[in-house]
Amino acid sequence: MSSLTVFYIGLFYFATFVLVAGLTYRIYEYWKVPAPLNIPTTPAPTTRIGVSFRMFREVALFESLFKSNKWIWVFGYMFHIGLALVLLRHVRYFSEPLCSFLVFIQPFGKYASFVMVAGLAGLWARRFLVDRVRYISTPSDHLILALLIAIGLSGMSMTFVAHTDIVNLKGFVRGMMMLNFQPLPTDANLLVHLFLVALLMIVFPVSKLLHAPGVFFSPTRNQVDNPREKRHLAPWAAALERDNG
Repeated sequence: MSSLTVFYIGLFYFATFVLVAGLTYRIYEYWKVPAPLNIPTTPAPTTRIGVSFRMFREVALFESLFKSNKWIWVFGYMFHIGLALVLLRHVRYFSEPLCSFLVFIQPFGKYASFVMVAGLAGLWARRFLVDRVRYISTPSDHLILALLIAIGLSGMSMTFVAHTDIVNLKGFVRGMMMLNFQPLPTDANLLVHLFLVALLMIVFPVSKLLHAPGVFFSPTRNQVDNPREKRHLAPWAAALERDNG
């Protein structure tokens, strides 16, 4: 096994550990943050079922973003829908055999990369062209968008410019999963793509991309609007009240 293969195997094991451990720690932090006030953004649901539907609309349709800014919603939705199809297409590298649904979406995932990159380009252009957004944009905002676009372009280059040996690549990926290591194809565009993906996995837990799990912990979205019917009391406040009572 070549030193290049060994390097990428080690890189992806490390990146996977950082991603899983980092996300687990961040979600634990979100879970432990106290919510002493009942502050759902109104108009808000008055039942838990209503909150569940609201969260579904927020996650699946970006409802609040659509209401606040249609242009950002268009580019953001393009990116996320394109990304979802691209990721589903990538399941073929981990699964054998493929189910009929994954076989069906392969051509859609192939061209969804254009939609994903176009959405990212629109979101990045906004950070230069809109004065108030440019003012609050930090270097990390630009670097994350550049990284995502570079991942998209390098992946597209393997499909539309210089084809990569998919069979050997799948063998490499499944070999890492099964601890039966296989050589990694040495195509330059593949090596760049994999390195950038590993880099994204490493920085994900410390980046603004954490809005993905964070949206589920937003009190303005996940709380029931029932302050008149029920007193809202955080668990730690209830315990303190019992101790003092």
